[in-house]
Amino acid sequence: MGLPSPFVLPRSEFNAFLFASIGEDGNGTPLSVVSALAQLDIDPWKEAARLSDLPKATAAAALDGLIRRLPVGRWDPSDTRKIAARLIELLPRSDPVVRRGGVEPGGRAKARPSIVVWFIVLAFSGYAIFGMAVSWAPRWGDHAASPPVSYELGPQ
Repeated sequence: MGLPSPFVLPRSEFNAFLFASIGEDGNGTPLSVVSALAQLDIDPWKEAARLSDLPKATAAAALDGLIRRLPVGRWDPSDTRKIAARLIELLPRSDPVVRRGGVEPGGRAKARPSIVVWFIVLAFSGYAIFGMAVSWAPRWGDHAASPPVSYELGPQ
């Protein structure tokens, strides 16, 4: 039986990374990546997504900087680079071409309507609306389109 939807974790592909241990904090309590990012007031899932889009070396350097901002834990400050590199290996690697360039895994570009197509659709829509408005409007001198007007002056 699965958890109800309010308890389902978003971006579950990042769980291995987010719930991995950085080490122990100053009190000896295990410190996970998700709790460390929360302490730094950083959205853990957004940060995990951002780091997974970066090259591994860049992501490791960024995570190293974040770990160094934490209160001193029970790890050697000189080991933060190794800790960050170990944790980055847990991130799913995204294909930056697919996310940014609009290319599908088979190498085909996604079909997107160009601005010219949208302009043509807009022009035809405007022409159709204008044509309907003109055809329904009464014309000057077209008395059949308006009801007859009675000009009675009263009792005679």
